[in-house]
Amino acid sequence: MTWMTVVAWVAGGMLGLAAILTVVRAALGPSMPNRAVAIDVLVAVLVGGLGVEAAYNRHTDTLPILVVLSLVGMVGSVSIARFATSDEPDESDPERIDGTEGSR
Repeated sequence: MTWMTVVAWVAGGMLGLAAILTVVRAALGPSMPNRAVAIDVLVAVLVGGLGVEAAYNRHTDTLPILVVLSLVGMVGSVSIARFATSDEPDESDPERIDGTEGSR
């Protein structure tokens, strides 16, 4: 067994544990943003796992898949962040509530 095999098994084990914990967090997350972050982390773990597999087998066939997964994860995170915020005025910001500057 070479050192590359040991490193691949250790990295695979840690990524597998991270994937299991992320799925648990996505299932138990109390709010939608928590679940969205968990799914984003799961995509990152998947990208890392594919990267380990590509490095272990010394091929570049999975590079386009890695790029597409990274872009999908980024676009998903940005879209959730964009649409999860509310457009309602915050009560602590008097300028947005009634259009005046408030008492400064």
